Amino acid sequence: MKKPDIKRKTDDPFIWETHGIHLGTGEDHIKHGIDNLDLVIKKAISLSFPSITFIIHTPRLTRFRYHTERNTDIKFVRGDASYFNYSKIMEEARRKYHKLITVRYGIELEWLGSELGMQWNRAKIFQAPGIDFVIGSVHFSREGIPYDGSREETDSLIKTRGSVYELWAGYIDELIEMIDSCRDLIHAVGHLDIPKTYAPLPKPLMDIEHSSDDLARRMVTLLEMISDYNFAIDLNLSGLDKNCGAFPDINILKKAYKLGIPLAIGTDSHHLDQIGKKHKTGIQIAMEAGYKYYVSFLKGIPEKRPLADNNMHYFQILNLGIEMLNLRFKKRERLQLSKFSFGGPFKVLQQVFPDSVLLGEYKAIRIRKEEKSITISDEPPDNSNKKITCLYARHTDKPGTLSILFNMLASEGINVDTAHLIPLKDGTATAYLELTGPDKAIKEAVEFVMGTAKERFLQLKPKLKTELPPFKKSPFYILQVDGVDLPIPVSKQMVLTVHNDKPGVLLILLSALASRQINVADLQLGHRGDKGFAVLGVEGNERDVAEVLTKLGPQFYEVSHLTLNNI
Repeated sequence: MKKPDIKRKTDDPFIWETHGIHLGTGEDHIKHGIDNLDLVIKKAISLSFPSITFIIHTPRLTRFRYHTERNTDIKFVRGDASYFNYSKIMEEARRKYHKLITVRYGIELEWLGSELGMQWNRAKIFQAPGIDFVIGSVHFSREGIPYDGSREETDSLIKTRGSVYELWAGYIDELIEMIDSCRDLIHAVGHLDIPKTYAPLPKPLMDIEHSSDDLARRMVTLLEMISDYNFAIDLNLSGLDKNCGAFPDINILKKAYKLGIPLAIGTDSHHLDQIGKKHKTGIQIAMEAGYKYYVSFLKGIPEKRPLADNNMHYFQILNLGIEMLNLRFKKRERLQLSKFSFGGPFKVLQQVFPDSVLLGEYKAIRIRKEEKSITISDEPPDNSNKKITCLYARHTDKPGTLSILFNMLASEGINVDTAHLIPLKDGTATAYLELTGPDKAIKEAVEFVMGTAKERFLQLKPKLKTELPPFKKSPFYILQVDGVDLPIPVSKQMVLTVHNDKPGVLLILLSALASRQINVADLQLGHRGDKGFAVLGVEGNERDVAEVLTKLGPQFYEVSHLTLNNI
């Protein structure tokens, strides 16, 4: 069965949530969230949702407890037992329902202070492997009194601090402290003005654009820090059911938009009947603030999502390119903002991303960050008039075959400048290799290959003048990497390298893959100056690929393992 179509009726919109459905606390005495995972997922499937997002609170230090938790005879850390099994439960759900719905999951990291609380929270991150995102939230004051527990608890905190004003001043300071301390842990900041659940929102925070009040200045400082760290903010719709409005206030949201802060949206659901509710309202609020798109997260990588159904397919291609580019960066660097260029029909996306650059009629999307870029399209380039002189090979499409050919070429000091590998449907593949080396040496290499591995090679023709055949059909194609032409179909698992463009260097990569029975299904090579570029579509165990790629040596300036989820 196929996953439901992501196209929704205009009166029943869908949102790829971040602060989504809270998983329950299992055997804990005080329940929080929804325990019956299957019931939730089946409801989402019945509503034709393409995706469902779960979230769980990190367990807290024992002194941070709501009144209802303190008023029991049972001592516990809320969610502790459930949290330890969270990733396992989520991965099992992914496997069970992967043909019907996409399951995303993250954690809501409870801010507990910068000392013991930070050590505690770092431990909680390690106890939830595989998560897609982390939302940093402040629920508890430094005094241990919650901001959103009850009116009585809020009144107690107001009394402790002396006024409503001081309650808010302390809350914003704690958010600033959290962001400054958690810059390497979180992806989004949760419900920015949650104290308004029971404490009135001060007037300066309703007009932070113009107010000179200290509270307004603190909130602007907070938003500027969020912008500087490229975190998203949580448009949290749970406040709509609490009669205090969505978090944050629309005026805070408008300032966030002006600062270029990405927006994540979620219902913060704790009950089955809340699933999918308020999405339409959330879209309206986001648009009122000026936003044209929002973000969701996949393995820490922010994805762009249109607030309207327009250009949904183009956003799918854009997100695939964003994913591929970000997998070339370390995890912390993946939140850095990318720049975009659009060409051909993709130029309509410039209306959504006004800071983007146009590519003329070149039908492609280019995603750039620092000196790296990926250019991607849903159409292959036209090879019909491209004539080359190459070593042509037709060979068995099995692990290690290419390694044999590259081995013999390297032994004769021959460098492979460019390569086009095209798999056929009969268990063979064709390779078109443009070489640098004496004709005599190339002939020697061919004779050695045919003398030692003729059972693998049906044909080997050096110095063949030919036209490149068309690419195999695929939904998506890489066109360029860092501006170098490397047209290749996108596959689920790919390897991208930037390396020293000398004989024998690529042999290291191919030999490493062959040693683990990893087959190279697609291959494109290119070069610029003394740097070689390789993109491979590979088939085999992901862990084996990841392990051998760490051992290629200093001749490889970049080695990226692209395990893609957006295809």
